[in-house]
Amino acid sequence: MDPICYTPIGVIHSPFTDVAGMPLQSAAARGVPGRIELLSDYADGTQDLDGFSHLWLLYHLHRITGFSLTLTPFLDDQPHGVFATRSPKRPNPIGLSVVRLVRAERSTLHIEDVDVLDGTPLLDIKPYLPDFDVREAERIGWFAGKIHRVSTVRSDDRFR
Repeated sequence: MDPICYTPIGVIHSPFTDVAGMPLQSAAARGVPGRIELLSDYADGTQDLDGFSHLWLLYHLHRITGFSLTLTPFLDDQPHGVFATRSPKRPNPIGLSVVRLVRAERSTLHIEDVDVLDGTPLLDIKPYLPDFDVREAERIGWFAGKIHRVSTVRSDDRFR
């Protein structure tokens, strides 16, 4: 298969300069402020974005080197396959977060619930739509009985 190449559309800014101590998911980062600085070529793409309260962000995990097919995630003490986790140490280091849009100022988007490292290259933005994006899950695998810890457990440097 041919390689795929993406070009960032901007950068995500947050108060997090080191991975150690960061929230594990945006649900555990309630109220954490940040902003997106889009490259000027993409500013027109924000038209009508202020009509949405939440956004999906897709980004490149730029500080991750290499990957592991099995690893021990933050919320467990047992190894799991990488595709059964939300670990950043993936074959393609792509991150995904739902954030709250506070306000849009053309190429600057002010956001909250940020669980992203400062300076992270942004690949894409999509509006969050509950009718499309929320599903009732019948099972949540090994996360069952552990997911409630996401608000208290913080990242460390194990996946650098």
